Amino acid sequence: MRTFRSLLTFLWIALSVVPMGTLLLVFSLAVNADRLWWWFAQPWLFAAIFAIRRIGGVRYRIHGLENLPDKDDNQRIILCPKHQSTWETFFFPSMSPHPLAYVFKKELLYIPFFGWSMARLNMVHIDRSARSEAWNKVATLGAELMDRGKWIIMFPEGTRTPRGQQGDYKSGAARLALATGARIIPIAVASGRCWPRRTWRFIPGVIDVSIGEPMALADGESPAEMMARVEDWIESEMRVIDPLAYPL
Repeated sequence: MRTFRSLLTFLWIALSVVPMGTLLLVFSLAVNADRLWWWFAQPWLFAAIFAIRRIGGVRYRIHGLENLPDKDDNQRIILCPKHQSTWETFFFPSMSPHPLAYVFKKELLYIPFFGWSMARLNMVHIDRSARSEAWNKVATLGAELMDRGKWIIMFPEGTRTPRGQQGDYKSGAARLALATGARIIPIAVASGRCWPRRTWRFIPGVIDVSIGEPMALADGESPAEMMARVEDWIESEMRVIDPLAYPL
């Protein structure tokens, strides 16, 4: 039954992205990216999370929602979530009060309909093989997008990590915070217990999401030191929301 429910969920996602992506691409010829976000991207992602919950049996619980600024707050924000599965890439845009701009590898643009739609939403796609050019693009485009009311979302570990493990936290988000005056919101996400990486099968259960208080760069603090604070908060919180994954 679990396999059948997982297949049915992925079938819905695969089939629904074609008409929604087509509409987004067509409308992108005449309307701006912010309207595309509210009209197409966020509703589809919300529907995908709904399908994962209702069909796949994967529910979620949010802690610290009050730490997210509301839709009328124009401060610059960088979201830094733990990255264990694809689930959080769908979830955060589905519930964010602001349009989000992911920093992601350019190879994702080649995915039919999904990647093509991302290309029309004014996000930050980078070439990981050209690090200096990639950072310049993140700094320049990130500031421009935040000036237009978008939040930037960056996975500090860069890639998905197995449940109970810790990746190498990069300092890019803190460097961007230093360059733009943005605040970082650390987020712990225990998605690996319900949607492990590199698998298409769901494990019915509850994903806990814990949102920390916004962090500002302290006087004289380096990006590496700020990122250490972000890392400490996320990894400590992971042991609170998913203690079985971290044996003593």
